Amino acid sequence: MNTSKPPIIRGKRYDHASLFEPEKLLREARRQKNIPKGLIPPICILDPDGDIVKNLVADRRAEVSPYWACYHTTLYNFEYQGIEFGVVGCAVGASFAVLIAEELFASGCLLLISVTSSGLILPKQKPPFFVLIERALRDEGTSYHYLPPSDYSYINKELSAMLEGAFSKSALPVNRGATWTTDAPFRETGVAIEHAQSQGIIAVEMEASALYAFAQACRKAVICFAYVTNQMGNIEGDFEKGEADGSRDALELIATTAKAWLSG
Repeated sequence: MNTSKPPIIRGKRYDHASLFEPEKLLREARRQKNIPKGLIPPICILDPDGDIVKNLVADRRAEVSPYWACYHTTLYNFEYQGIEFGVVGCAVGASFAVLIAEELFASGCLLLISVTSSGLILPKQKPPFFVLIERALRDEGTSYHYLPPSDYSYINKELSAMLEGAFSKSALPVNRGATWTTDAPFRETGVAIEHAQSQGIIAVEMEASALYAFAQACRKAVICFAYVTNQMGNIEGDFEKGEADGSRDALELIATTAKAWLSG
């Protein structure tokens, strides 16, 4: 047995198609749950914290999609600034986020926007603020099923260029830069944080590197933002996001991103 490489990068052929496809899962879910065929909104949102979904539902501004056949989640439809969106809440972590992303694109999504709360790594700016994630350190497992090993996965260059200058009027600052994607948030040791800081990494989160690897491998449009809201609980009164649990600022960011994409 070859043990020179860990199992996660052994036996991979990145040019081979998967025998288990999201369309097949969704087909059977529709049959079992009696869900009609139909398309979901072309612009969808991953909301790992669930704050956007919680506030939209509380304000009666969102409705359950009749066409979403996922076994694990609920997709809500809502309109904001004249744009129809779909949103899935609480898809936390790389593997779950990519599972949902695969199913969203198989169901009619054309652009996926992820806004995930993140912990501050480089203490140059006080939270809260946003980061348009240009590259994400691949300290998780899911991305290695989509792309060969490398240190980072990246946003699509055309999508990055499309957003140049788009957030100049945002209420919260929107920076560009790198994040560290980890599968183990409670293993952020001092050594690991120092390494991330040495790489110029702004924040730590749990989804972006895998979502970007999926996007590159499958040629899908994915844009990831880090919502830097905390200092990993190392100060009193941490994890404060602002009005409506930060969902209003996040929706403004999402709408600006969607408008740039629609006008592109």
